[in-house]
Amino acid sequence: MFTLKGGHRGTPWTLLVFLTFFLTVPSLHKRLKSPYWFASYQDSQGRWLKKSTKTKERATAWKIALEWEALEAAGRAGRLIESQCRKVVSEIHEKVTGTPVVFYTCRAWLDEWMQGKSGAAEARTVQKYKQVVDAFLAHMGARADQPLNAVTTKDVRSFRDALKKTGVAASTVNTNVRKILSVPFLAACRAGLLPVNPVSGVEPLLDTEGGEKDAFSPAQMQALLETAKGEWVGMIYLGYYTGLRLSDAANLTWDKVDLQTRFLRGIQPNKTRRTGKVLNLPIEPELAEWLESQPRGIGKAPVFPSLVGKGGGGKSGLSKQFIKIMHKAGIVGRTLRTAKGERGRKFSSLSFHSLRHTCNSVMHANGVSQENRMRITGHSSTRMNDAYTHAEEQTIRETTSKIPRIRAKA
Repeated sequence: MFTLKGGHRGTPWTLLVFLTFFLTVPSLHKRLKSPYWFASYQDSQGRWLKKSTKTKERATAWKIALEWEALEAAGRAGRLIESQCRKVVSEIHEKVTGTPVVFYTCRAWLDEWMQGKSGAAEARTVQKYKQVVDAFLAHMGARADQPLNAVTTKDVRSFRDALKKTGVAASTVNTNVRKILSVPFLAACRAGLLPVNPVSGVEPLLDTEGGEKDAFSPAQMQALLETAKGEWVGMIYLGYYTGLRLSDAANLTWDKVDLQTRFLRGIQPNKTRRTGKVLNLPIEPELAEWLESQPRGIGKAPVFPSLVGKGGGGKSGLSKQFIKIMHKAGIVGRTLRTAKGERGRKFSSLSFHSLRHTCNSVMHANGVSQENRMRITGHSSTRMNDAYTHAEEQTIRETTSKIPRIRAKA
């Protein structure tokens, strides 16, 4: 027998229970040069841990320490579940800061991020992000409703490979994954919701298709113009004389069109947004004539109102519309590859992008130097943010004047 403080008598078993209790419950203490309370408690494997509660209030620190120890005890007993962890962490955060922690699923975060994009970016940019985000969520399936930090590099790589199997070009896959999908996950990292961006560990696909496209022959160019109607005539002129890509041409606005000096000014292709590269492109007579025949819009009004903002893919996309014009004109390119087997979608060596190849090829054939061809197509790797001088514009005008003439029938 022994006597406890206060005159209470007990057996050795009582002493054992007494000591066990005080040796296993959390305790608080302070360290030199730190204003915060530190908690000592046992982890799920029976080891003693010492952690800062990040609070100066003893009562709050004690509550945090008890909840930490309760979680570890549940772990020791095999009763710890993820939802319980999230609940306790949220309660601790709320006690310290006054606001609960919000735990996002992959779907919830991407949906909220997309809502924030609306009104903060151009409509076509928002639409592009939405298409990629929706495709990724569909690929994730039920896993999209798991916690955001459950998304791994393996998931993103699987999405990349699935896109490739549908027949999408490697360059497009790389853009969708590494430049578009990466953005919301990077935002999650900056918000402290993720330790690392799962997209950053995904390697880009090797783009071996850049040189596969063919250029249109003069006879094919004439056939395209004789077949095209309305705004597509202007699009073909634009692609042939300036080498603009499909989306850049379709989204051209009237504030970029200077018919007095016959220049398209301040053109910034999508692929050069990050570098800040700006192109000033001459308007050749045939294109100028077509532009002058159209209702002139004000400011950022679209030059091609029925085509602006539309994506390139899909059954009603711009690429498909141009392919229909090609087929109606009797133009068929080589088959480069077929998606999803022999019965899948076939990819041709001729498309709207071939107008860009055509523009560059005919300038080369007519003696235009590579330097000047790059200044028209924007292929240079250096930044050209400054506007061209008058002398430079004259040089560029002489460059494009060497492109063989094409004209649609009246």
